[in-house]
Amino acid sequence: MLLDAEESQLVLVDYQERLMPVIHDGAAVLANARRLAQAAQLLDVPVWGTEQNPSRLGPNDAQLRALCRQTLSKMHFSATEEGLGEWLNPPQRAQGGNARSLPKHLQKPQPQGPARPGIVIAGCETHVCLLQTALQLVEDEFDVWVVTDACGSRTERNRDAAFDRLAGAGAELVTTEMVLFEWLRSCEHPDFKDILQLIK
Repeated sequence: MLLDAEESQLVLVDYQERLMPVIHDGAAVLANARRLAQAAQLLDVPVWGTEQNPSRLGPNDAQLRALCRQTLSKMHFSATEEGLGEWLNPPQRAQGGNARSLPKHLQKPQPQGPARPGIVIAGCETHVCLLQTALQLVEDEFDVWVVTDACGSRTERNRDAAFDRLAGAGAELVTTEMVLFEWLRSCEHPDFKDILQLIK
């Protein structure tokens, strides 16, 4: 199954100014997160951010924060514990009608579920906040895609253990370029050249 930009949302977890300097390969992790967010903006993919205990760890990277529709401040390690799920899955609107509409008891039930069920997620620390958020999103029946080269922990071992667990739980493991090219689907896409510049 390929990612579809029209069915995707991007969640960026805790790229905070006091955390990133201790993340293994932190500069590359942050650069890939920025690429994802910039591409999402070009392709009209909603971007959401989270910040863990920002009074202690500071805000997210300013460039990422500016690309997010909203940033959730949290104390729980899983952002879904503090309302991220409501942002990703807004309540379904009641279907409108007129005097000639069928009575409610004769109407077919509308399918429920998120309008954009594909959650592309990346962040720090992979084995704590990213892992717990992604596992709960899988449990909540979102399609979860973890962008491995935009995720980081203080140690590679912790990061890789989280990837093993996420794959076992049903999350798809992808890279930044995989996401961008799947969102585009074709070199004829009108944003292809702009996205290619982000990759180069």
